[in-house]
Amino acid sequence: MPALPLGPDETLHVLVPSRAIGAAVEKLSPRVRVHRVDAEAGPPEGEATQAQVWVPGNGAAVPGNGFLDALPRLRLVQLLSAGAEKFIGRLPEGVVLANARGAHTPATAEWAVAATLAAQRGLPFFVREQEAGRWSFGTHRSLVGARVLVVGAGDIGTAIGRMLAGFDVELTHVARTPRDGVRPAADLPELLPHADVVILVVPVTPETTGMVDAAFLAAMPDGALLVNAARGVVVDTDALLAEIASGRLRAALDVTEPEPLPEGHPLWSAPGLLLTPHVGGAVPETEARAAAAVVAQVQRILAGEPLQNVVDRY
Repeated sequence: MPALPLGPDETLHVLVPSRAIGAAVEKLSPRVRVHRVDAEAGPPEGEATQAQVWVPGNGAAVPGNGFLDALPRLRLVQLLSAGAEKFIGRLPEGVVLANARGAHTPATAEWAVAATLAAQRGLPFFVREQEAGRWSFGTHRSLVGARVLVVGAGDIGTAIGRMLAGFDVELTHVARTPRDGVRPAADLPELLPHADVVILVVPVTPETTGMVDAAFLAAMPDGALLVNAARGVVVDTDALLAEIASGRLRAALDVTEPEPLPEGHPLWSAPGLLLTPHVGGAVPETEARAAAAVVAQVQRILAGEPLQNVVDRY
């Protein structure tokens, strides 16, 4: 990816979502001018309209209030997240989109492994029994030696594989593009019937939206565990509910469709389900890593170096 054009004496205006990120970026050079904005509050005004770089807040999307129209010089949208589905195809021509690849990797991989281990050993059941004051002995499954299928072989999928190595699992990676040690997605019908655990860490694309449908789930063996650390839209919620309500499959979800999960939704009371509210990356270190990704990108702009983590397509 080419460098973002910036004259040798040109001021770089950066829109940021927080004081902490703004302070870190502003320290880089006197040529940097930081403007803290809330995109949902309305279009920027004054000098902020000269911004070449916009850093949206976590969980933000492209606002429909004329925000981008007020930024004629915008050239880069630098995300704090790895997921970019809320921005792909929604930016003006000539505006580059980059994500914070790697910032959420350790925490999200950790959640996937923690949720898998907890579900396999029946920890949610034992927590409920503890709250009820019952000493309920039970035998559950083990992660050690399990056949684990990780759907997604990017940073997070690779990190999950490293973390699972200590459990002596039989690990298989699947991705859209096959390579050494990674099977193609076309092999899923062959692989699913042999997986004790299926972990989803794919990005949202037209191909992955709804990929875990009734046929996908039906191919999984009785008692298998589905772990979703990707996005809720990757899984057909009704199809999953049918499988876990019958007790044939189990699931651990950090993401749902819809999200947030509304009161009274059947997922809240579904048996065999471990549910967390999209907290996979929510550790203090993630925010620092994301801020560091922004700082590093601005450093590259100032130095005239090529941009990194550019999201052309998944």
